[in-house]
Amino acid sequence: MGRVSCPTRNCDGGAAPARQRSPGKPRRPGNGAASAATSEVRGDRPRREVGSVARIKINMGHTNLANIIDLQKNTANIRNICIVAHVDHGKTTLADSLIASNGIISNRLAGKLRYMDSREDEQIRGITMKSSSISLHFNTDDQEYLINMIDSPGHVDFSSEVSTAVRVCDGAVVVVDVVEGVCPQTQAVLRQAWLENIRPVLVINKIDRLIIELKLTPFEAYIHLQKILEQVNAVTGSLFTSKILEERAEMDVAPEPSSEAKAKGQVYDWSTGLEETDDSHLYFAPEQGNVIFGSAIDGWGFRIEQFVQMYSQKMGIKAEVLLKTLWGDYYVNTKAKKIMKGAQSKGKKPLFVQLVLENIWSLYEAVVVQRDKEKINKIVNSLGLSILPRDSRHTDPRVHLNAICTQWLPISQAVLAMVCHKLPSPLDITVERVEKLMCTRSRKFDSLPAETQALKQAFLECKSDETAPVIVFICKMFAVDSKVMPQNKPRPLTQEEIAKRREKARKALAEKIANQEWQSGENPEVSAASTSRQDIQVPSQAEQTDLNVYHQESEQRDHFIAFARVYSGTIRRGQKLFVLSPKYDPSEALTKLPENYSPHDDLLIPHLSCCTVEKLYLLMGKELEDVQEVPVGNVFGIGGLEDHVLKSATLSTSPLCPPFTPLNFEATPIVRIAVEPKHPSEMPQLVRGMKLLNQADPCVEVLVQETGEHVLITAGEVHLQRCLDDLRERFAKIEISSSAPIVPFRETIIRRPKVDMVNEDMGTQQKVAVIHQKKEDLSKYPEGVSVDSDGLVTLNTPNKLSTISVKAMSLPEAVTQLLEENSDLIRTVEQYNLSVKEGREAQEINLTTLEAIKTFKQKLEANFVGRKWRNAVNQISSFGPRRIGPNILLNGLKNYDRPSMWQCLDKSTRDSGVHRDFDNSIVSGFQLATLSGPICEEPLMGVCFILEKWDMSNKVQLVLQKHSPSSTGEETLTTEVHQERTSNENSLSGMKPILESSHTQNGQIESSQAPALSSDGGTYNSEVVHTDCYGPFSGQLIATMKEACRFAFQAKPQRLMAAMYTCEIMATGEVLGRVYAVLSKRAGRVLQEEMKEGTEMFIIKAVLPVAESFGFPDEIRKRTSGQASPQLVFTHWEVIPSDPYWVPTTEEEYLHFGEKADTVNQAHKYMNTVRKRKGLHVEEKIVQHAEKQRTLSKNK
Repeated sequence: MGRVSCPTRNCDGGAAPARQRSPGKPRRPGNGAASAATSEVRGDRPRREVGSVARIKINMGHTNLANIIDLQKNTANIRNICIVAHVDHGKTTLADSLIASNGIISNRLAGKLRYMDSREDEQIRGITMKSSSISLHFNTDDQEYLINMIDSPGHVDFSSEVSTAVRVCDGAVVVVDVVEGVCPQTQAVLRQAWLENIRPVLVINKIDRLIIELKLTPFEAYIHLQKILEQVNAVTGSLFTSKILEERAEMDVAPEPSSEAKAKGQVYDWSTGLEETDDSHLYFAPEQGNVIFGSAIDGWGFRIEQFVQMYSQKMGIKAEVLLKTLWGDYYVNTKAKKIMKGAQSKGKKPLFVQLVLENIWSLYEAVVVQRDKEKINKIVNSLGLSILPRDSRHTDPRVHLNAICTQWLPISQAVLAMVCHKLPSPLDITVERVEKLMCTRSRKFDSLPAETQALKQAFLECKSDETAPVIVFICKMFAVDSKVMPQNKPRPLTQEEIAKRREKARKALAEKIANQEWQSGENPEVSAASTSRQDIQVPSQAEQTDLNVYHQESEQRDHFIAFARVYSGTIRRGQKLFVLSPKYDPSEALTKLPENYSPHDDLLIPHLSCCTVEKLYLLMGKELEDVQEVPVGNVFGIGGLEDHVLKSATLSTSPLCPPFTPLNFEATPIVRIAVEPKHPSEMPQLVRGMKLLNQADPCVEVLVQETGEHVLITAGEVHLQRCLDDLRERFAKIEISSSAPIVPFRETIIRRPKVDMVNEDMGTQQKVAVIHQKKEDLSKYPEGVSVDSDGLVTLNTPNKLSTISVKAMSLPEAVTQLLEENSDLIRTVEQYNLSVKEGREAQEINLTTLEAIKTFKQKLEANFVGRKWRNAVNQISSFGPRRIGPNILLNGLKNYDRPSMWQCLDKSTRDSGVHRDFDNSIVSGFQLATLSGPICEEPLMGVCFILEKWDMSNKVQLVLQKHSPSSTGEETLTTEVHQERTSNENSLSGMKPILESSHTQNGQIESSQAPALSSDGGTYNSEVVHTDCYGPFSGQLIATMKEACRFAFQAKPQRLMAAMYTCEIMATGEVLGRVYAVLSKRAGRVLQEEMKEGTEMFIIKAVLPVAESFGFPDEIRKRTSGQASPQLVFTHWEVIPSDPYWVPTTEEEYLHFGEKADTVNQAHKYMNTVRKRKGLHVEEKIVQHAEKQRTLSKNK
């Protein structure tokens, strides 16, 4: 083994004089300048080096509940952090090391106990499934700190738990596996931290794998570490760049370029904003102290400051200089006795390699590889460590290594010191983050009421006195067992109780002896006393039985704890607070509040309720501790809010406080199953259990379908299994049977193909077949539906008073993607238009959102290319389904100029013409058509319906003119019912006739109610026009529009769209073939394969249908013997190329596919599966050629 510098190298403890190199002898590689510069220092006694290590040791102490309660009052020394990372990168192992530093668990169990994983399935699977918090105590620089640490999951199915953890924290510890590098969830957690405006620090973990597994040299490991750091900083840089560009777009202060500048080709440079903005503090750099290198499983980790303290005195270099040069391309020039740049170009070892990595490598070489006891003893003595004999004699060398490392470079000390020095306290909350929490994206902070804006100062000041308003945010609700509740835990006995029990035991023993003597006939007087005692004890036993029954019932109850943080004031037990749900609007409540209001008043305001704080808990991992009050800046638990809070809420003493911005969830619930009890009589328990599960999980969705099925929607297969286990064992506590996973599909249309199924041109040879096919297509439409060659469908209402013509077209793929990505903007636009339509004061939209809407409109215009899409963006009448979906209704009528969809941008109004009274019926019919398509009643996607023709009979127009407000003079009556009409106008459930009975008498309309208003102030005369056996005219229009859209859809080539996972698999080269075999078996498609630099691992990126993904991770692990593990993330929808209705028609197709087309039509299989589940008609032959079947007896 080569010589190493500093503590671990000088194992013999003796002097090591500098070697003299002969004039003609070249310098040996590795005998660098730093070793020459420190050769005299190595001659110091070992105890001198112990002093340098001792200077950086910190007294950790043990966690004391009373001490933690005192520390909660010092807001400046509180740190709220969460540990985030990709799955299996070492978060929980790192958390164990930090917990062990407080004496809660043993150092020997750190990394094995997984203290924060309290669930049984977490321990079995070896992954974290829920975020849990614990409070730690830390002393450094004569200051005491309270660190509220949250361990979060890394699996993509539980990324919602990361969102809840990040919201209540001020900093994040990002852990990265040095071998796997930046993975998908690493990018996701960095993005979540960025969106919540919290500061991250980096821990590069599992460096021991570079030594033991990859067997890299120290220099190769240094190059590898540099690349990992660059990858992480690249993610941060991309987030920063996008933010700067958004800010520059908002400012919009750049003058328009002159015509001369345009002619010269001068354009505005967007990079100017990036060049002017300082981003040095954003990136991870070891010299800034926000990076730790370590191995959590071996218990060691360090910041370069620790080695700077060791070496600055020895090398005679200032600590500031060494701090800047220890990481980087620097080396020591022995002749000049200076630190020089350009180590790699000159063939020198960088300082980090020579002074840091080679020491660690030599330690692993001695302890793990060679197991040289003599060398190990010299290293231990030179470091001044004391290793227990049981550790040094242990058969596992990693135990011995852990004992050395946890004393020399304890990772808990390095991480907690970095958290205290580099992460902000609650007092350092930024103005930007406060404004972001107080208002949603579609609303600007200035539009909030003045009283609400004044609360911003309370956030910034973080006061805990009586005058400060209490503001608490609950990020999630979680269920706990009754045994964990503090009142149910066994408590230690006091000295008085021990004395009483001792006296009681002594009396019982005396009575026992007396009874034995009486039975022998020696003392008959005792019998009466003992008998009387037994008589007295009988009722106490009955009471005890009742108490046991009561305790069993209380144990069966579910206890919900709210996971919360105080942002202002101090919350106390027994305090009355307002509960603000996410839909609460303080501006509306301001007009309804009495003068001297308080939480004790019964205020009838929507989405506002009051609650009493029953219990407050200090969260200590698996344990809960009762507290009386919690000051500002702390993370804690609240008991007794299960009847007031569903998933998240805001608590405050002021109803003027706005609800916090909703959480950003990375994972989309996509996997659904139907559940039912095995015994129908237990249905109430199932319903109750599903409600509790919905409350306990931030990501799960629970719904009851029209068919009566109780459906559970989860983020993935692992998440689904956890929810089912919770439902069976915790919430419903009954036997449950679940259906096969229900995978959603989408229905769409495509352009007519130019080639047939066997890739032959549709030429003259197929004209006969095509004509025959067209006749069949025409025959499938019912009577009264006319379809032209272009797919234009014309349909009359049942009473023949109106005719509608609709055509369907497929949207460009880029447009569909835009609509999917901007659903929030579409919702904002629709809400604004609805406010204008109903005559209410439209909510002011902030500049950021207006700019985003404008950009969205411009992108739509840019992607609608071609003559057929001319002016399409301005003709948009609605989006669907649910008014935010990826389908469009275009108004192609020349005589109908409806109000613009983009009223928030142009602020213009238009005269709607004759059709204004029934416009909402057309839109409602479109919404219904896009909600369930004709293939298998699944929502449509990427379809554009164009309303080409809408004729109204003269009778309708005459009645409309006759009963308009100007001619009837019923303005007063119509105004009275305006509010009722507009409230039901846009809800599908409100499409009932407002006029229950009306009839004509002497040419006049008589009705029990006044006619309702139209959207533009005219009379809503759909019922007045014609109420016959077909029902109200508006209802007929809705049904006709829906059917017209469905027939127009069927006139085009129909396709199914499948939900797709993007799958990233890490595997060795030996098992690549098996991975590909599993992917191809499940209709997967490989997109990319690349080898991770410096390792033997391959990264495979593929797409996989969600319908084929169930059991995929387990199959991959089985086929590869655990050497490959996939990460599945739902990303997009993809068109299944085969036609679900295709059957062979031409001679070529019969020859190619056979008469029965035995090859599997995947789309047809999916379609039939969904139709069977929904109880729809399925065309399939159950038995074929029955006469050829035989019985078993004839086969003998």
